[in-house]
Amino acid sequence: MIRTLKWLSVVSTIGMLFILLGGALVTKTGSGAGCGDSWPLCNGQLIPSVITPELVIEYSHRLVSSTMGVTILALAVLSWKFIGHIREVKFLSFLSVFFLVLQGLIGAAAVIWGQSDFVLASHFGISLISFAAVFLLMLLIFEVDQKFDAKALYIQKKHRVEIYLLTLYTIVVVYTGALVRHANANLVCADWPFCDNGSAFNFSSYSMEQWIQMGHRVIAGLLFIWTLIFFIKMMKHYRHSRIMLWGWTITLLLIISQVVFGAFIIFTLLNLGVALMHALVITCFFGMLSYFILLSSRSAKSEKER
Repeated sequence: MIRTLKWLSVVSTIGMLFILLGGALVTKTGSGAGCGDSWPLCNGQLIPSVITPELVIEYSHRLVSSTMGVTILALAVLSWKFIGHIREVKFLSFLSVFFLVLQGLIGAAAVIWGQSDFVLASHFGISLISFAAVFLLMLLIFEVDQKFDAKALYIQKKHRVEIYLLTLYTIVVVYTGALVRHANANLVCADWPFCDNGSAFNFSSYSMEQWIQMGHRVIAGLLFIWTLIFFIKMMKHYRHSRIMLWGWTITLLLIISQVVFGAFIIFTLLNLGVALMHALVITCFFGMLSYFILLSSRSAKSEKER
């Protein structure tokens, strides 16, 4: 059964990536109304009679989401049944299903009734939490036979707290990035890193979309600086731990890549491939932070048991 769970967890994790990227593709191509105001059918039909590119993108995203929903539900139920004795499994099983259903309901509500940009921007963040839960379930399943084990690592309390705060701040950054997409503010600033003609302080002439764009750039820049500083701390305190060494090196490389892809969105005038890579990288970055939260929670538990 563990072997089956491993395969199911890998498929579910990859499937969640497709769901996240599919949602980003729908937004970036303006395909949200590709199926009209009909849900879960497309224009009231199971097999639409009139096919458009927007319909294909939107309907494909729905099909992938529904298919992976069944897979993730199976993963959650089987994990609960067979490895539910592991402390984190039941909680993660619940989170993976709950937030997947929640993001589906928000998407359905947007199609049927419409939603403001500020509400729609939460969609990506909710999907991220479901992805993180599935990703962590996969890691826990691979730990069962001790082929992947990080239980011996201890993270100091001050560093655990900072990991929690960094993760919460990342959710804020993700939300503002999604808001940029939903508010069509991707290209309202022709320059990078400042908005226009190298000026960072011409606030009085900013439109709402420019405020959204520059607000995202500022807090994303702070996330990069914070991650870099925290990486240095981790190398100072945990350089002998392979998990922390390689884990935080990967995390730093991901945030650097995120900044680069963010800049190239402007330089390439919203190239679709670059934009999707931007969404993929922040997903992986959040997944790594979620893993460090898992390790931190174990350290907190071991600290209490001493």
